[in-house]
Amino acid sequence: MEWYISVIKKYVVFEGRARRKEYWMFFLFNLIFSIAASILDTFFHTMSGQGMGLISSLYSLFVLLPSIAVAVRRLHDIGKSGWYVLIGLIPIIGWIWAIILLATDSDPGANKYGPNPKENDLTAPSGQPGI
Repeated sequence: MEWYISVIKKYVVFEGRARRKEYWMFFLFNLIFSIAASILDTFFHTMSGQGMGLISSLYSLFVLLPSIAVAVRRLHDIGKSGWYVLIGLIPIIGWIWAIILLATDSDPGANKYGPNPKENDLTAPSGQPGI
């Protein structure tokens, strides 16, 4: 949960690098909260005719910028430009390529986007050494 909150706090920070753990923990909690929002939409009958409910829509708007920002920082961590996030717009092949890029291990040492967050013990939200 701390990783999710740290991404939300850096909601428009597109500079620097994000570890795999930071990205995927955010992804996991975002998925859980999205499912919960959909359940709440069903429970409170706030579904629109288009299939997405009010609560889900508001949550999606809330996490739109943080999701893009953490993906850009994740791409920076592997030495890629943040513009690579647009690969996900290509149907099927783009999605697969995006997942591969987002799951790739960090560049060792510093790159042009900053120091490796894995090597910096203070990158974990709680101040605990990162894994």
